Amino acid sequence: MELSKRLTAVAALVTPGGRLADVGTDHGYIPIYLAKKGMISHAVAMDINKGPLLRAQDHIFREHLEEKIETRRSDGLKELSPGEADTAVIAGMGGALTVSILGEGGRILDGLKELILQPQSEIAKVRYWLEENGWQITDEDMVEEDGKYYPMMKAVPGKMHRLSETEACYGPILLEKKHPCLLQYLRWEQEIKEKVLIQLDQAAGANVLERRHQLEEILKRNRRAQEMLREDSGRGL
Repeated sequence: MELSKRLTAVAALVTPGGRLADVGTDHGYIPIYLAKKGMISHAVAMDINKGPLLRAQDHIFREHLEEKIETRRSDGLKELSPGEADTAVIAGMGGALTVSILGEGGRILDGLKELILQPQSEIAKVRYWLEENGWQITDEDMVEEDGKYYPMMKAVPGKMHRLSETEACYGPILLEKKHPCLLQYLRWEQEIKEKVLIQLDQAAGANVLERRHQLEEILKRNRRAQEMLREDSGRGL
């Protein structure tokens, strides 16, 4: 079974040898992939909806992994017991929902060794939640697939330095790594926002000035991030 580029990158962040909880498992692709590679000892594939769980069960049985991966209907982490997993993966959800799931995790989070998160939106909100709730981002990756950009992160329990606005939006480790996909994204974002600014020059209405201000702030932050990537060895990017 081959994973998408996005899910392969998410799976690569999982520390080998532990027990996995895959929240919002959908087809069960990540636990199946990791189990077949011998990278996890056990997995709980969880989803709030019955349909995705049935699809996941079908795929698990086809791969003869029913003794290694169990499925469980769960709203977020609620049906996981404390200490039952070492790694929790939450991938493909909006940032607000990701933060809500983490916020409702309670004692379950205390037993986890790491979080692998791939929010689809409001990524800064997720990074700020980690900072404020005793989680430290230790690794990040970013891929482009079918014209979309997907940042992802690994976090472990620990104190993280206070994130700047630029770090929260674009990723402290991605910036530190001078990740080439991040630079590609920043150039794309800059082009899109500058085009919208030009369109606003022809627009009228009470919200135009506010929208212009928002876009100018985004572009200011974007340029600051690009400058960070070009520093030192990043000048060759």
